[in-house]
Amino acid sequence: MDVTELLAEKRNIEGLNLSGMALTDVLAAEPYRFTNCDLTRADLSEADLAGHVFEKCVLDETDFRGSDLEGARFEGGGGAKTRFGRAELTDATFVNADLSGAEFGNALLTDVNFTGCRMIGARLTGARGTSFFLSRSNLTLADLSGCSFRKHELEGIRFDEANLASCDFTGAVFTDCRLIRARVVDTRFTKADLRGADLGEVDDGQLRALTGAIISSSQAAAILAVRGLTVL
Repeated sequence: MDVTELLAEKRNIEGLNLSGMALTDVLAAEPYRFTNCDLTRADLSEADLAGHVFEKCVLDETDFRGSDLEGARFEGGGGAKTRFGRAELTDATFVNADLSGAEFGNALLTDVNFTGCRMIGARLTGARGTSFFLSRSNLTLADLSGCSFRKHELEGIRFDEANLASCDFTGAVFTDCRLIRARVVDTRFTKADLRGADLGEVDDGQLRALTGAIISSSQAAAILAVRGLTVL
């Protein structure tokens, strides 16, 4: 049975090598569950993938651009430079997925949850929608410029060296987070609770961006110490 026949007959696909294949016009209308499949550089652009499940799949350079991924679930697996540009991702879930270098430009990220994900160097700038949620994820070197985290509860997030320019963290609460050397030009932290964040060494530009934020006495002492002041 060839791949096309298999995909026409079954909806639970396990251990299949689909790397480099054009799949948009091959899949049936009903949701599939892909488990341990290799989708490296597979073309799923402009596909109807609402409700599909991708579990422990290899997604290196997989093309989901312009696809309908509403309610889709990605659990484990993943890969480098997966492309989600222009995709519809409302209510999608990413759990313990590797999204390093993933591209989400102009994707609709409404009520999307990223939990336990490796998102080093991911690009979410330009994404549409204002309600994607992050938990226990590594966004080191990620580009999140212009994204809104207004009143979000951010737990276990690494924003080290991330581009947070023009982000809105108004009223956000940071718990067990890191913001070391993050770019915070025109970033809003009004009433943001940063007491649970490792700020690293705060330079003058970062300090200006923190205007209106809530910090601890130990954080304030560390900021003043590098400027030659001692808090008693």
